[in-house]
Amino acid sequence: MARKKLFPMKKYTLDEFQEKLDLPQRTPTFFKHHVYILPVTIFVVGIFALLIALVAFNSQTVGPSDSRIVNVYVDGKQQVVPTRAETVGAVIKTLPLDITKQDIVEPAQDTPITDTDFNINVYKARNVTIVDNGHKTTVNSAEQDPRALVQKAGDNVYPEDTVTKATVVDPVAEGVVGDKIVINRATPLNLNIYGTPVVLRTHAATLKDVLKEKNVQIAPDDTVQPSLDTPITPNMQAFIVRVGHQVTSVEEAIAPPVQYVDTPSLNKGTLQVQSAGAPGKKLVTYELELQNGKEVSRKVIQEVIATEPVTKVVLRGTKVEAALVLGGDKTDVLLAAGVSADQAPYADFVIAHESGWRLGARNASGCLGLGQACPGSKLINACPNYGTDAICQIQFFSGYANKYGGWRGAYNFWIVNHWW
Repeated sequence: MARKKLFPMKKYTLDEFQEKLDLPQRTPTFFKHHVYILPVTIFVVGIFALLIALVAFNSQTVGPSDSRIVNVYVDGKQQVVPTRAETVGAVIKTLPLDITKQDIVEPAQDTPITDTDFNINVYKARNVTIVDNGHKTTVNSAEQDPRALVQKAGDNVYPEDTVTKATVVDPVAEGVVGDKIVINRATPLNLNIYGTPVVLRTHAATLKDVLKEKNVQIAPDDTVQPSLDTPITPNMQAFIVRVGHQVTSVEEAIAPPVQYVDTPSLNKGTLQVQSAGAPGKKLVTYELELQNGKEVSRKVIQEVIATEPVTKVVLRGTKVEAALVLGGDKTDVLLAAGVSADQAPYADFVIAHESGWRLGARNASGCLGLGQACPGSKLINACPNYGTDAICQIQFFSGYANKYGGWRGAYNFWIVNHWW
């Protein structure tokens, strides 16, 4: 006989059971049936917040107020390095550069970083074969100037010697490792002018050619030994004698000439000696007037260059970006880029409101530069070094301003629309 159930049981779901007991449901019905909606919602909200932040900060990484932009050129190739380092050496240590004693770092590694747009040049040492009258020497050097490289390698070269970089066609056949530098030595000649000896160095073929090259004047009553058509041989002796006149020769120094080379790697107004140069020597011959055996006057009858002076090379900075980072007057920058003085205030206003005078300013839409070119590729194509070349950028945006009739028209349009 079957047992009668005294208390028939009804099956309840978890939610129905919680409702009967008047308990709160642990999982809302909507999210129980849509288990992925909560994490997806959080992800979407996070992305949206990130986009807002990028727009608010103009797509720029917000860094400390003392952060600087340093342009490091390694054998001419540029790297832009944001840094808080205080010296050149500290910046170099942050880069994957293995600096050796043979490498050159300019300026020196203990130089303080003073600008927010600072330039550092690094020249890596490489193998160079020096060919000197058939004798070959291989050195490891970072020097860029052939003459300076040879001198630092220990070879003494005279101003009259030619030192040139030569093209390597077949390294194996030529027995050359790395670059090739050839020294063509001048021939030394011992010339005695009116009793005063002087050593000349020349590439001339005959004594006559040497005297012409050195501007040695021969008077009709002068005697020259050996004859003028004598071929030049190393350390040969030659004499010029004047009879019947009192003459004397004095060796005097020749100041080295100075050559200025404009470079955008230095700030405007900055001078940097690239090559110190060297003074030359000249032999000045005087004809003396004597009275009672005493000299009363003298007259220069000729000057002979014994040693050519070596030109002093000075780099002269043309970069005007320093005015930007110092927060100074931007007029110099605009004028240097060809903006007229009457248009400069309007250009200054537009650029300041578009980029805050930041060369590398980029917004979320990809607009780039001082005037925010859209797309940024247009500015990059026009100014490959846009990150350091304010002049090129301003010239580029001046061309764009012409669509408004110039910077004044661009300013008027910007005032109304807050863009241009």
